[in-house]
Formats: sequence, C-alpha cells, structure tokens
Amino acid sequence: MSPIATVHGLEVLAFGPHPDDVELFCGGLLASLASQGHRTGIVDLTRGEKSSRGRPETRLAETEAASRVLGLTVRENLELPDGWIHPWGGFEAPEPERARTAPVARVVEVLRRLRPELVLVPWWHERHPDHEATSALVTRALFFAAVRKFETEPPGEPFTPRQVLYYPMRHQAEPSFVVDVTAVHTRKMQAVRCYASQVEARIEGPQTLVGSPLSLTSLEARDRFYGARIGVAHGEPYVLRETLGLKDPVEHFRRNAFARPLFFPDPT
Repeated sequence: MSPIATVHGLEVLAFGPHPDDVELFCGGLLASLASQGHRTGIVDLTRGEKSSRGRPETRLAETEAASRVLGLTVRENLELPDGWIHPWGGFEAPEPERARTAPVARVVEVLRRLRPELVLVPWWHERHPDHEATSALVTRALFFAAVRKFETEPPGEPFTPRQVLYYPMRHQAEPSFVVDVTAVHTRKMQAVRCYASQVEARIEGPQTLVGSPLSLTSLEARDRFYGARIGVAHGEPYVLRETLGLKDPVEHFRRNAFARPLFFPDPT
C-alpha cells in the first residue's frame, strides 16, 4: 500500500451550511467521483431547522435519499444551530474544556478523522449569512487542523488536505476551473429533487428562493452556462485560493482535452 493511502481517508469531503446546499452546487462533482470509485462525503453544519418549509425529520429523510443517489461513502451533520453559524465559535478566549467543543474544533475533529484529499467549501461571497459564515468557519478549521497543539474532543492527529476547492453558490465567481458533469447531470438533479420540501414550487405556503418556480430552471441554466465555457453541456465552477501547479502540462491537457468553448468571457 502506498504512503498516500495510509495518510488519507476519503478522496473528497464537501461542507455545506444546510442539507441540500452541496447537492445544488457541487452534486455533479460528487456523483462523478463516486462513479469512478472514489470515496466521497458530505458534512452538513446544521439541520436546516429554520427553513420556511418542511421539518427537520423530513429534511433528514430527504438527505438520506439524496446521499444514496450520489453514492456517498459518508454523510454527517454537526447539528450547529441554524442561523447562528459563527467562524469564531461565538466567543473569544474560551476555557480549554469549552474550546474543545467549539464549532471550529468540531470541524477540525471531522477533518482529522476523515482525512480527505480534497475539501469542498462554500465560496466566501454569498447571499445567505450562514453560507459566508460556513466558508469562514471551515477555512479557519482547515488551518488549525494542522496545528498540533489545537485540541479537539476526541483528540486527533494533525492533518492537511491536498487541496481546498471553493464552490460558488448564488453569487457568480470567476472559476479557477470548471468540472465537466455532463455524464452525471441527471443524477445530480435527481439528488436535488430528493429535497421536495424545499425545491418543489408551490402556490400556497411560504415563498422561498429555492422553492420558486424558476429555481431548478436557473440551476440548469447555471450548469449549462459554465459547461459552455469549456465546450460541454453541463459544468460546475470551482475556485482555488492558491496558484495551481503542474509537473507535466502536456499530460494534463492530454487527459483534460475539451472542445472549443462555446462562451468567451469579455477580456476587459
């Protein structure tokens, strides 16, 4: 067994503020990787209990169904309070016992235990405050997961993933790269539709953005827009904070050859 296999657990782990967020915005990547035999997982930070529609127990059943569709290896929920996600844990300079159970420490514990090669995190500019807070919280935890003296309960060995990918949600970001998810797009949308309490358009009851009549249509348009940028039917965008390095550009572009893009961004 190679040294890498003894260091890492999952191939990819996605963090989402609420159940359904990951499915909506990077479900294609997770479905694609699972179909290739990679071990994939999602960690939801909250149960989405403040959602205008549905109940937590309904959301749980929907989450289990969506996880099966995506072929996930792991699905966990940290049960942080919906609407109260805070990158600092909600307090400063806590006593040691309290620090080990703070939100940032809970995320550190997950990272050290599951040891993913790739970590997917919401992009830092978003419409929903919980989405932005999740980005800051997980980014903070990624740093402290490598700090040996940062304590968690239960304790774990320091860990750093190979790479962190940020996934845009409602805001448009200039991607570092776009993943072709054409082959699994039907499966992605099947996983999204598992959340019927959230995404089904309804005339009666609370009106929400994700449950609006054009919600799934706009998601389809988004994936087609990014797909067109690399010359495929459907794509998902990802952002890197670091500069991406390649040892063999020739082999990279041989393995990632795409048709001429159907959309050319304005150079200005």
